[in-house]
Amino acid sequence: MQPPPDEARRDMAGDTQWSRIGGEKVILLSASAWGSITAVTPLLAHLSSAHLAFMTFSRILMGLLQGVYFPALTSLLSQKVRESERAFTYSIVGAGSQFGTLLTGAVGSLLLEWYGWQSIFYFSGGLTLLWVWYVYRYLLSEKDLILALGVLAQSRPVSRHNRVPWRRLFRKPAVWAAVVSQLSAACSFFILLSWLPTFFEETFPDAKGWIFNVVPWLVAIPASLFSGFLSDHLINQGYRAITVRKLMQGMGLGLSSVFALCLGHTSSFCESVVFASASIGLQTFNHSGISVNIQDLAPSCAGFLFGVANTAGALAGVVGVCLGGYLMETTGSWTCLFNLVAIISNLGLCTFLVFGQAQRVDLSSTHEDL
Repeated sequence: MQPPPDEARRDMAGDTQWSRIGGEKVILLSASAWGSITAVTPLLAHLSSAHLAFMTFSRILMGLLQGVYFPALTSLLSQKVRESERAFTYSIVGAGSQFGTLLTGAVGSLLLEWYGWQSIFYFSGGLTLLWVWYVYRYLLSEKDLILALGVLAQSRPVSRHNRVPWRRLFRKPAVWAAVVSQLSAACSFFILLSWLPTFFEETFPDAKGWIFNVVPWLVAIPASLFSGFLSDHLINQGYRAITVRKLMQGMGLGLSSVFALCLGHTSSFCESVVFASASIGLQTFNHSGISVNIQDLAPSCAGFLFGVANTAGALAGVVGVCLGGYLMETTGSWTCLFNLVAIISNLGLCTFLVFGQAQRVDLSSTHEDL
């Protein structure tokens, strides 16, 4: 049953700054800023004797600006996309990220060889600004953008009616299950992202680098699209949303960790590429699992909740990468690293399987049972 009119209006209003402004406008404004910073990075690198300070500040600012992207995107999708279509929509976005990684890697290698490292920053920054111009020119009106800037400039306090009900949210086991699962998924991904190139270079020094740097991400694109299609198809066939979300997490955390374990027990280059591709590809199923489950739990403040989960995941990723390096240094065995990935992944999976839910938890107690 739909929530009462006053509750529905609160959902549309949102509980975060990007919900008040509009997720699409937050993405546009932040992208224009980080695209500009990327494009001028080569200039900052040669700016007087304080270039190191300028570069450090620009990277910190880049992180802050890009940090609002996924929360704003989650807020936008939770308000604009129906439950039965969220997984495929989010998977398309995830596939776009994989395609961007491939494009930048392929074109960047050529630019680096032909024109130097500065050209890579001009290329990626220029592409971002070109996208911003297209969205501004054809998808958003100038009036909407000016209104969004006005809201930011005024910095009006959020009314009590529109505040994020964070106490209510974090009393729910399902919310903690979502955060822990997102933390595990991000940590496992960052460990593989950081250490797989070194694994291939040290284990197979004569292998062509482009194979293991390209093939896994090439596999991830159709895998991400398939996971979204499968998830929405199952929901449209009548399966419960939480059942489908848990199935996707079983693939994204459970089965992917099995292939990660296999990497530590093979001496074949071809098998290693297959296992790495399968592990990375299956991790994209998380887009149709936990990433969408956050929107199931709290559509009125999905951006805030995803921001918390993503921040926890990023911090865990830093710790995980360092811990992986420590294990490698002390044991000299890649098996320990892949065991770590499997342990982290399955801890998050078990937590989500036991405590995960898909019912809304952002409504007040008087409306939860309506």
